[in-house]
Amino acid sequence: MENNKIENNGSEHDVEKNESGNYSYNNEGIIKIVNSLKQRFGRDTKLFIVLRNLLLIVISVFIAFFIFVFILYFVPSLKELSPVHKTRITSIKELHIETGYKKQIGLITRDIQRLKRKYNAYTSGQSYIVINTTDNKFFLYRNKKLIREGFCSSGSYTMLQTESDKKWIFKTPKGKYWIQGKTTNPVWKKPDWAFVEEGLPIPPKDDFSRYEYGVLGDYALAIGDGYLIHGTIYKRFLGMPVTHGCVRLSDEDLEVIFNTLSIGSKVYIF
Repeated sequence: MENNKIENNGSEHDVEKNESGNYSYNNEGIIKIVNSLKQRFGRDTKLFIVLRNLLLIVISVFIAFFIFVFILYFVPSLKELSPVHKTRITSIKELHIETGYKKQIGLITRDIQRLKRKYNAYTSGQSYIVINTTDNKFFLYRNKKLIREGFCSSGSYTMLQTESDKKWIFKTPKGKYWIQGKTTNPVWKKPDWAFVEEGLPIPPKDDFSRYEYGVLGDYALAIGDGYLIHGTIYKRFLGMPVTHGCVRLSDEDLEVIFNTLSIGSKVYIF
């Protein structure tokens, strides 16, 4: 029997020529072909799985992005396009003659009048100032009109405590106050906490070391309990809560406020 070799897909396999003159693979060659096909299909299957998973990831990301864009842009637009049903106010004669309706209208009218009187009491024709300690801004009014506004500094809300458990909380009082005194070229009489803060011994009440000149600006307005509206040498801190309780202003704003407000003028702090 004649043995020959033929090449199939780059591999050589043993073949035998049968009696009819045709070639046929022997068992060993068939096994090699089957193993080769298994390896090829195995590799193709893994590649198919990888591509399939990659395609699913891309589709998922696209769908998520589409939903995000839809919610962010299209849903608000649809809401704006949707018809809005507004309540229509009508006048019904039967309603006007009803006792309960007349009673409610009377109560509302009295509330409006009461609130108007309260508002007028707070916003009289006299000059007054409003201090916002949250935003550290002031608003100066005259004849119920805003004539000046700007930045100020209010209490820092920090606490100073001594070894003997004596403590001070540096906050600006809130509420309704009035100008009780006006001073030009004020002198600061340093309280006990000023020496504690500097780590110095506390001197007697009338000791000369308590008096400090030139730190309160050109003007000061007293609102009671030792609290002042005054100037500052720390102008860069205006608009920030950094004081020990007083309200600090710039030189220009302080001069206008000092000349506008008089003894008895109201001060609203919130």
